[in-house]
Amino acid sequence: MLDSVFKPTSIAVIGASRQPGTIGYEILHNLLIAGFKGAVYPVNLKASSIHGVRAYPSIAAIPEVPDLAIIVVPKERVVQVAREAGQAGIKGLIVISAGFKEVGGAGVARELELLEVVREFGMRMIGPNCMGAINTDPEISMNGTFAPSTPPRGRIAFMSQSGAMGVTILDYAAEFGIGISQFVSIGNKADVSSNDLLEYWDDQDDVGVILMYLENFGSPRRFQEIAREITRHKPVVAVKAGRSHAGARAASSHTGALAAMDVATDALFAQCGIVRMDTVAGLFDAAIAFGNAPLPAGPNVAIVTNAGGPGIIVADACEARGLKVCPLSEESQERLRERLPEEASVGNPVDMIASARAAEYRVALEIVMEDPNVDAVIAAFVPPLGIESLEIARAIRAAGEGGPKPVMAVLMGREGLPQGMTELREARIPAYIFPESAVRALAATYRYRRWLDRPRGEVHTYEVDDARVGRVLAGVREDGREMLGTEEAMEILEAYGIPVTPYRIVTNFEEAVEAAEEIGFPVVLKAISPELVHKTEVGAVALDLENVDELRTAYVRLSKSTHARAGSGQLRLMVQAMVRGGRETIIGMTEEPNFGPLIMFGLGGIYVEAIEDVMFRAQPVSDVDADEMIRTVRGFRLLEGIRGEAGVHLPTIQEVIQRVSQLVGSHDRIEELDINPFLAFDDAGRCVAVDARIRITAQPEAQLEAR
Repeated sequence: MLDSVFKPTSIAVIGASRQPGTIGYEILHNLLIAGFKGAVYPVNLKASSIHGVRAYPSIAAIPEVPDLAIIVVPKERVVQVAREAGQAGIKGLIVISAGFKEVGGAGVARELELLEVVREFGMRMIGPNCMGAINTDPEISMNGTFAPSTPPRGRIAFMSQSGAMGVTILDYAAEFGIGISQFVSIGNKADVSSNDLLEYWDDQDDVGVILMYLENFGSPRRFQEIAREITRHKPVVAVKAGRSHAGARAASSHTGALAAMDVATDALFAQCGIVRMDTVAGLFDAAIAFGNAPLPAGPNVAIVTNAGGPGIIVADACEARGLKVCPLSEESQERLRERLPEEASVGNPVDMIASARAAEYRVALEIVMEDPNVDAVIAAFVPPLGIESLEIARAIRAAGEGGPKPVMAVLMGREGLPQGMTELREARIPAYIFPESAVRALAATYRYRRWLDRPRGEVHTYEVDDARVGRVLAGVREDGREMLGTEEAMEILEAYGIPVTPYRIVTNFEEAVEAAEEIGFPVVLKAISPELVHKTEVGAVALDLENVDELRTAYVRLSKSTHARAGSGQLRLMVQAMVRGGRETIIGMTEEPNFGPLIMFGLGGIYVEAIEDVMFRAQPVSDVDADEMIRTVRGFRLLEGIRGEAGVHLPTIQEVIQRVSQLVGSHDRIEELDINPFLAFDDAGRCVAVDARIRITAQPEAQLEAR
């Protein structure tokens, strides 16, 4: 529990200062002016009082054991002060001081030493290198930060991994009236992490929405497990900074080449219902909506405006973000015609023209909100001469306050804008000054609605031959290799119940003929060097060989190729059944640093080569995850079947994706895997893996366990 941090009955500020402008001064000042309900004990070696509050020379001199110590001392003293706090029995620490892991070198060792002290005494610590915590509960009234602004009371919990961003967040919250329940800047998160905060806030009745600014993950898999449960009853909205790796990474497979940090974040958030926003501005837009409006039941939006331009902008933004500008019912349009000027447009958007006043806004909003086709309404206003935003805001409030459908307001003029915004804020109607902001927020709430409606899904466990896989991987390690040969990769797929094209490995022409006759013409002849990624590009494959003569010609050509020779120089070729037709797909996996295994699905052939039509999910992948991966690639219609063509057997692809997920979850030495192509047909019995490539890590076992 983190009550010692967020609900202390007494606080010691160690390093409190009498000098205005210093962090030690500002934190003590903020605690006092916020009206903290408990006792505050400044600790300063030289001062007898600070801010009119008696000061103490040490923790030991304080007449009681505080619940929380806020540490603002030079980095060299932090470990000793933390130890003194632990010895005194203090259970919560907020370490504001910087100079730890973030500076590298000695700072890393200093942070490890600090963490050892925290764990020795069973304390919980925010930081180091943070800006503190806030709890606006009237029974607590704690502002233990050095931020210049105190946010209003509300039901939003806000976590920032950046202190600088935390200051900005609190400034905006105060300016736009975004009600905060609890706020924390976690800095280096040496002890308390975002996972800890999610679990804590899940149990807090006064927290209805969780907002997060993240820069990295400690344990992504644990994060996924926690968030997946929390988001079933509380929305979690996040901005994740750091969209790419610093520099390119080497990857030998399609999957590895296409994966990136940002892809991993998208996959993780999609699987646990977190609504991701691209910018901090978008995060605030979403906060206003989630904190005030009901969720839309569907994507259908009605637009009410007094000008064509804003209506078009809203409509375009809706279409771009997955919302629909729905047709209004004939009844609604007739009612609008009766109440609006003849020049007004009663379709959707409803353009009431510039002369529209509050009465027209109110009646138009009431009509469209009653339309059964409409799930949400955006009311946009540009002030003409003589009509102020406040007048329109009151009309929007009268029509939309407390209704079952979300109403978003866009007040674009400056005249009366602050008063209009205040009017709507009091009515808990989200209000924005730009159309795109309102649409972005509404789309975020709809994404969350879709998550709530989404089945939970099940991670299946299939009967497989793990011992066989273990033997193959052990043999590769003994040979000192990272890349598996094609036959080794295919054997692993077979061990996991993934159908593969019939094949034989041959070392001379007589064996090739025997294999082809056993498999049945037509066949394919391939060189199978582990170093080969794209066999067709280097002429290492011969397709559609119909008879022995064609096989002989291909054999002579390939046998002269260096790609057909193993390290010992021995000739090794694969004879494989020729499979015609089907849809080429690719199913793969890559180990993403700091995330773990990412599973990929996409259309194969030119679709993965040219347009990268792929989708990722973090391992483990459920049946619902697998279905979403397939249905969200841009070329899904090709799998469904178009122009009279039969669609492919989607359950088979879903199962193969889940089997790959199980495989890499059970064998963490696998670092990259491509099944390319996996040919999909309408008949499940014909679906088959044609080629596969697997690379294992060279890391020792100890590093794998840590990973």
